[in-house]
Amino acid sequence: MDMAAKRSKDTKACLSTMTTGVPQPLGSSLQQNGCNFSVYAPDAEKVELCLFNEAEEEVCRLSMPGKTGAFWHGFVPGLLAGALYGYRVHGPDNPKPGTAFDGTKLLIDPYAKELNRPVIWHPDLYQGDSQFMVPKGVVINDDFDWQGVSKPRIADHERILYELHVKGFTRLKSKLPKLQRGTYLGLAHAETLKYLKSLGVTSLQLMPVASYMSEPRLQEMGLSNFWGYNTINFFAPDARYAADSPVVEFKTMVRELHRKGIEVILDVVFNHTAEGGVGGPTISFRGLDNRGFYLFEHQHGEPDYERSVNNTGCGNSVNFDNPETLTMVLNALRYWATEMQVDGFRFDLAVSLAREHGQYKHSSAFFKAIYQDPVLSECVLIAEPWDIGEGGYQLGQFPEPWLECNDRYRDTLRAFWRGDAGYIGDFATRVAGSRDIFCKGVRPVNASVNFITYHDGFTLEDTVSYAERHNLANGENNRDGHSHNLSCNHGVEGETDKADVLAARQQHKRNLLASLLLSVGTPHLLAGDEIGRTQQGNNNAYCQDNALNWLDWRLIDEQGTLLRYVRKLIQLRKKLPILTALNLHDDHYWHNSYGHELHWHKPEGGLLHEADWHEPANCVLGLEVFDHGNTHHPDTQRIFLMFNGSQYPISFLLIELPKGQYWYRTLDTASDEGLANNRRIRAQRYLLQPHSISLLERRFINGS
Repeated sequence: MDMAAKRSKDTKACLSTMTTGVPQPLGSSLQQNGCNFSVYAPDAEKVELCLFNEAEEEVCRLSMPGKTGAFWHGFVPGLLAGALYGYRVHGPDNPKPGTAFDGTKLLIDPYAKELNRPVIWHPDLYQGDSQFMVPKGVVINDDFDWQGVSKPRIADHERILYELHVKGFTRLKSKLPKLQRGTYLGLAHAETLKYLKSLGVTSLQLMPVASYMSEPRLQEMGLSNFWGYNTINFFAPDARYAADSPVVEFKTMVRELHRKGIEVILDVVFNHTAEGGVGGPTISFRGLDNRGFYLFEHQHGEPDYERSVNNTGCGNSVNFDNPETLTMVLNALRYWATEMQVDGFRFDLAVSLAREHGQYKHSSAFFKAIYQDPVLSECVLIAEPWDIGEGGYQLGQFPEPWLECNDRYRDTLRAFWRGDAGYIGDFATRVAGSRDIFCKGVRPVNASVNFITYHDGFTLEDTVSYAERHNLANGENNRDGHSHNLSCNHGVEGETDKADVLAARQQHKRNLLASLLLSVGTPHLLAGDEIGRTQQGNNNAYCQDNALNWLDWRLIDEQGTLLRYVRKLIQLRKKLPILTALNLHDDHYWHNSYGHELHWHKPEGGLLHEADWHEPANCVLGLEVFDHGNTHHPDTQRIFLMFNGSQYPISFLLIELPKGQYWYRTLDTASDEGLANNRRIRAQRYLLQPHSISLLERRFINGS
């Protein structure tokens, strides 16, 4: 008898012996002699557990025999791993008091750790009984051989984030077996690991991998939510990226990345779900506790359950005022951090998670719960510090030890390098760690997640190739996506074979990348930027499951040159702790026996004064950073960065060094390769080319 037949037989044999079970833990909990089920449905009149065979035919429907407070529970003796299940919840369906029970809808268990297939909207299958549209929860065995591999524990100042999409990154990677392309195992493959190690990044930031459903309107247009920011279950890794077991294959991916010393950080979406606003489909949360899981508008001090709060722009907002919702999210985070062994999280629209009674709170229950949690407080925590609700922009207002995505860094760097006037002061502030936002003594220097590009917006190639967005393929008449891109096309919109335009674009990219990787803070790279990936001007390609989002690994010469440049830039950053672990004498966040000094210089010599910072036409400056104390010791570092945002060559008077010390040029973005190693500078002046950056390092000669 095969396992499928055995499970079916065992299921039928257990039906008459279902017992009360226990309310905790929630979800399906496999035990030695069977499986316990528990689900939160405080206002339900009856909850039924539905069990299915491999063909998703309903084997039985059992009323949950136990109820403890808000939790319905039951125990099925002899049930094995691999059993498929869902819930039907009965009670009043009344919009006025906010109940939305519907026994014809099969519901996904919010605590299901695995779903047997992806969640795909199908209106015909949803009408009436939704059993055949809705995937089933899978009872799983958590056993996995981690082979002694543990988390890499990357130091904060060493972290280099690399954002990628599981499918998009390897879908076109020809050296991978076909079945592994675009999957968790594709990221775990030796070829992928070799590339990531050679690139030098320390931490993968994976776009959402939790089970999601594309919006019905996208399905109707023949599109899909490729990015996955439309979650329907917070625990289960999406089955789209697995050949067999999503859980086992996800764990395998994490183990192999950890084996190579690479962190795994998940982009998580807890602010809204795929059920949409009032009138949206009932697939999970809505059918269990509509008024508890979601936020609603208020009129005359009372909730109006016919009007959803939409702080997210996605139709609904998850209710973190509800203790059970908060508990579920914390349990999901702990599950990913412990059982799945991920290293941290990037929270989409994180302001929504910290709202209490509609207002963002710096000391919200969500922050407090994570702060005191012995597991979650040790994770990497990255906030997207905004949502679209009232008071939704909160950059710099998250508590320590959170890192925050710094969009002001992106905008300033883009504006400066495309030649906008009046940005020199802001540019210097961003490069030096945005301490106007992340205050000294309160937040560490790495709190700012610096980025030029993210998944939403132009790629790096498109930032220097398009002046306008080109989003017609998204079906919204080019109205979606940002219009404030701070990009430029260097005279030609999109693709061109003009040599001068291509050369200008390459140098522009080198400037942006060098600025990013030599800035104080935590650098964030978007996968594909190192090989010139284009989305053909689409700055909101969330719904494009095609070549716009799949990385093309067939590199032409210019792409190979750019890749080598990025690799060397990352190596350069790693050998400059004077930048990555900057410790200024007036920054009391750390107390160490060493310290650094940072000074801004004019090209003609001397420090910049107040008037220089406010001169609109000024776009040239030098940055000197050195170890404070014994500057004559060979182990100390001293660097001089020169930035020229103008269209003219600028002669810089170099800082005079003591006898036996010399400046060596290690970076010059005006050259095709970008880096010029070990070139000793013998003159007192340095000619900095237009639109370029040069980095000089102090070195000792003859042991002086």
